[in-house]
Amino acid sequence: MPAFATGFLGIFSLLALLLFYLASSDTAENLSPQGCRMSWMSPSYVQQANFNTSWSPLARRYSLWLYREVGWDSARFRRGSLPVLFIPGNAGSSHQTILLSPFVISPTFHGRSLEPLDFFADNYHGTSMGGVVATSLLPSNNISAIITMSTPHTLPPARFDSRIDRLYDKLQSTLEEDPTPIISICGGATDMMIPSESCVLPRTSKDVFRRTVFTSALEGAWTGVGHREMVWCHQVRNSSSRAVVLDKWLRDGHSLPPTLEQHGEFDISDPSKPETLSAGQKLILKQPRDSKRYLLPVQGDSSTDAPQKITVLVSQGSIWSVGPENQIPLQVSIFRCTGPTSTSVECTALKPDTLKLIPSPVLGKSFPVPHEGSDESEGVVLYESHVPRVNGQHWIGIKVDGADGRGWKIVILNTFLLALLMGPLSVSVPVNAGLSNSFTFPNLLSHTLVVYRVITHRYAMPSCSDALLPPLLMHTSHPAETHYFPLTNFHNQRTLLHTHLAAPLIDQTRHFSSFLNLTIVSSAEPECQQEFTKFDIAIDWSATLGRWASRYLHTLVSWAAGVASIVVFLAWAQIDEGAPMPTVGQSLTRYGHMMLRHFLPGSLIFSLVPLPESLYLGNKGLLFLAPIAPLILCIASGLVCVVWWVLLLLLTEHHPFSLIICLMIFVFVPWQVAYLGCWLLHLHTCASSMRHQASVDPRSKIEAVPLVRRRRESAEAQDEVLLTSRERRPSDVRDVKRDNINHNMHLLLLMTWLLPLTAPVLAVWVRTLLTAGYTTPFDGDHNFLAVLPFLILVDFASWTPGPLFEKTRFEKRIPLHWLFAVMAGTAFIYGSRKPYLVLDVARVAMWIIVICKIGRRYWGGSPWTGGSDSA
Repeated sequence: MPAFATGFLGIFSLLALLLFYLASSDTAENLSPQGCRMSWMSPSYVQQANFNTSWSPLARRYSLWLYREVGWDSARFRRGSLPVLFIPGNAGSSHQTILLSPFVISPTFHGRSLEPLDFFADNYHGTSMGGVVATSLLPSNNISAIITMSTPHTLPPARFDSRIDRLYDKLQSTLEEDPTPIISICGGATDMMIPSESCVLPRTSKDVFRRTVFTSALEGAWTGVGHREMVWCHQVRNSSSRAVVLDKWLRDGHSLPPTLEQHGEFDISDPSKPETLSAGQKLILKQPRDSKRYLLPVQGDSSTDAPQKITVLVSQGSIWSVGPENQIPLQVSIFRCTGPTSTSVECTALKPDTLKLIPSPVLGKSFPVPHEGSDESEGVVLYESHVPRVNGQHWIGIKVDGADGRGWKIVILNTFLLALLMGPLSVSVPVNAGLSNSFTFPNLLSHTLVVYRVITHRYAMPSCSDALLPPLLMHTSHPAETHYFPLTNFHNQRTLLHTHLAAPLIDQTRHFSSFLNLTIVSSAEPECQQEFTKFDIAIDWSATLGRWASRYLHTLVSWAAGVASIVVFLAWAQIDEGAPMPTVGQSLTRYGHMMLRHFLPGSLIFSLVPLPESLYLGNKGLLFLAPIAPLILCIASGLVCVVWWVLLLLLTEHHPFSLIICLMIFVFVPWQVAYLGCWLLHLHTCASSMRHQASVDPRSKIEAVPLVRRRRESAEAQDEVLLTSRERRPSDVRDVKRDNINHNMHLLLLMTWLLPLTAPVLAVWVRTLLTAGYTTPFDGDHNFLAVLPFLILVDFASWTPGPLFEKTRFEKRIPLHWLFAVMAGTAFIYGSRKPYLVLDVARVAMWIIVICKIGRRYWGGSPWTGGSDSA
């Protein structure tokens, strides 16, 4: 039975994993729901046969296809066409070119004659992500622009190979220097395959075009999009097509359009004189039918510090060429006018501070609508501009053109409200404050690992059912990310505020600062405003724990390997002091007591040190996030105990190990199967030893290693070992067997937690073999020196009749058990960002141990000079 400490850790880790699983399982549904329509097309693909082995000896693994739409195109190239290449991602296919719709390849698009485009798609069996592949081709004069989808630009999603890190280092230099325009489209929290903070392009000091667009802010989409759904989501495809064909970059409302097209001038000489409104009057036009002009007076008290802001909302129409894709003819223009009277004013266009298309959720329906999302004709144009107070006559001119009885418009001029709130509290919404109210929370942490919940005091708000635009919450955390939430929540959905910057392991100095800003936009009907006067903000712990779970999987595996290293370190330190080699259970119990007394407080204190983002947990000493470290340490320690219990079950049962080894080698050949084979061989050795020991002494609870004679060992060395064994007392022989068994069990535990660091690459190679063929060459890591020390160690442990390790004389000054402390330190410090370093350090440590503590005995020689004590 496990001791109390190890039993508590094991049970705690299992319960904690269950809790984190439940917290993260509904993240995509509650944190950022998805609303996408399926894209449809009539595709055909023409393989380019000239792309053959004359280009590359690996051409059989790759293919290039020309995309054609049935009924639109012929199979030939268009004369003077421009090529567009679609590169699929991991486990992707060239048939995922749903991005390319019939109206994109049409010779006319949105009424414009365009140069013909030829779309190509490559098909390859590899592990690289399409956006990473495209960026790695830079610099290139043949690439005009790159649009990436759900591509992790700054942080590799699988960080188990140093070559991936070197590739990403090169990509960071490319993103900083190369002049090729790059746009990154990110799916947000709905993307469960990559953390979307790695999708954000870093800022650059060079004059190059870099743009990050979250689909939750993408005009016309306003939805989170999953990793696989990104290629077929109609709303995203539609916006991307316009960007490719019309050179119109994707709009998310965080910046003004590159060109503002004003519709005419505010001409007061027109026979129909403008209508003059009273000061503070709200202009509401429902279903306007006539083109008209309005003048709204501006209060001219320049002694008042509070600025004024004009807010305009237009449904289905446009302001300064910004509107829904399928917009109605309604056009609104805003002017700044000066003059003594309304009949003698001079007007100039009033440029906006904010001009964006925002969603208009349908009352009684979820937002976004599942499996449907937003329609191209939906959306409300939001216009905001600050108006300075000046002495003298000052007017705001409103011009309405193209009115045909559809849509609506609201104009209001009011004092600008920006509330700076200093902590988690109840927020009061001023009555009659205008169409939009902004709140900034400088003391609330805006971070990927923290999720807040907005709680309204009333959910349905029946008085808002007839509002033109019911209260809509707009959460902006940095200049690339915005989320929208309807506050008239008939379905009682949680309104969860989250961001993807700042984030662990991401260099924040290369990105915009993160903040928590809320803007409430509504049509400001008095009855609706009276119902919505207050809301609360609090941490949503379920969603927060879910974010922790999704960000620290690599850390958990690396730290578990570090815990196993500490267990071996403690065991070796004990025998260096002259005590017998403890069992794994005894070492785990000793570790459990030390963890509770020393390691947990130490991990908490170390979390407060402002280390660089690439070290430890990557949180730069944030106090609120400091408890994550001891929590991960507890779970990692408990999992080490649980895995040991599982190994004991495997070791005490009869299993067809030969069949398992053959099957695993067959599946995973050719990549790094040697390490997996080493682990299986050592597992077999330990299992055989337990059965052998049980048959010799049924009362013994000691796990024993079978004494298998090595065939290639010289006869002289065998006689020497046998003679030495005869001269030993029975108690000495039992001590040697006991120590060997315990050594093997500790090594098995450590090797088990090093195995996950290689498993992801094995899985990738399995797919390569299954898709590309078993004889296909793969440019992988075939460095046999990386696995050779493990092979020697487990092979020697399977047959040696003497001590597994011999202590050398220099170990009195430099004990080798400190190698495991170095492994543990590497796992805790670098494991989150560079988990492959744990395996690299383990290889070096095993080489030193094999050379110093096994040495010439492996080929039948004698121990090193000066070594007489068994370790």
